[in-house]
Amino acid sequence: MIDFKGGLKIAFSKSDGNFIVKRRAVFYWLIGIVIVAVIIAAAFYLDADVRAFIASHQNPSMRNFMRNVSRFGDWPEHLALGVVLAAVAWWRGNKKWTRILLAMLIALAIAGLAGRAIKVTTGRVRPSVKSEQMWNGPSWSSKYHSFPSGHVDASVGFFGILLLANWRIGLPCLAIPILIGFSRIYGGAHYLSDVVCAAVLGILCALLVFRFVLPRIDNRQSPIEN
Repeated sequence: MIDFKGGLKIAFSKSDGNFIVKRRAVFYWLIGIVIVAVIIAAAFYLDADVRAFIASHQNPSMRNFMRNVSRFGDWPEHLALGVVLAAVAWWRGNKKWTRILLAMLIALAIAGLAGRAIKVTTGRVRPSVKSEQMWNGPSWSSKYHSFPSGHVDASVGFFGILLLANWRIGLPCLAIPILIGFSRIYGGAHYLSDVVCAAVLGILCALLVFRFVLPRIDNRQSPIEN
């Protein structure tokens, strides 16, 4: 005879296990959201103090160095690097790294476009610009494009995919967006909160691309490999 009771017990145990896993995942996500919210709030709170500290610790050599970091740390340089490396990986027949680099370029584009839309919409004045009002609403002037940092969101989105795909290579590369973020604060282009929120935006874009876009690229490549 078929053991229906045993089958029901197995089914219920599996459903209970899935429910526990889902509850645990939701709990971790809530913890993460709270931590990120606290970090963002702290960044806004420290904006003025960090700005004053940076302004009082300026020197010409550091300013020139940070200006060059900002110049070569924008999205076109990331795009050029990604395209060249993807082309090399494709030419060498390395499908894995070709897919990863394509995902990095997609995350770069999504983070850049999202950041641009927020910039234009919020109209936050840059620290180097004197204005009575901090938030000015929709504006096309670059003077009011402080929030968030376009350099940082693009760089974090780009290297965030690399971190998720291969943490041994991606983790040291995070020094690049961190340095870029510091250069934007040092040069008076952004507040601390602009950089922190841009990093959060870049991480979200990287997670979305890694979760939903990269598997689609893998599935399209698999019939060719087989």
